Amino acid sequence: MGPFRISFEKASIVYGVYLCVDFPTLHLLNKNKLIRLKKIIILIVAIYYSALLQAQQQLTKDQQEVHQTVINFFGALSNRDSVSLKNNCTLDILLIETGSVWNADTLILKAVTLNTATDFKRINSFDFINTTVADNTAWVTYNLSSEITRNGKQATVQWMETVIVIKEKQKWKIKVLHSTLIKRN
Repeated sequence: MGPFRISFEKASIVYGVYLCVDFPTLHLLNKNKLIRLKKIIILIVAIYYSALLQAQQQLTKDQQEVHQTVINFFGALSNRDSVSLKNNCTLDILLIETGSVWNADTLILKAVTLNTATDFKRINSFDFINTTVADNTAWVTYNLSSEITRNGKQATVQWMETVIVIKEKQKWKIKVLHSTLIKRN
């Protein structure tokens, strides 16, 4: 049987490194050289995959603006600011919240008007999963975790949400928000 060769061509393309192992002669390497060779292989693979991950994290200007619109929308909820809330959504926003269908007035009633707790505090954390922009429309999927304090009680609520965002007069606004409750404690 002839020599079996493994080459890491993608690593050589990205980093100018070419690594080749000839298995029939592998037994001639001493233990230290073999360990060093394994470390080199692991290092090259780690560098390659970290470069891929970094490339995926680059967001366009539109994607960043869409994320900021989502963050601002929930910031308005946290501040119980109905004016800012309306500025970040379309007039005909459709909210699907745990099986209920709401509009902007319903959201403002439930989240702002009826929320009279003097100690109310909400801190939002986002994990954006996917953001796609096509012309003046974008759709974003993210995980939202909110630490909420109200009437002396603290709760952590987690949702997975998808929003459709459109550009109106050069400003991104939320048109549809679909929310799935993941966990409440």
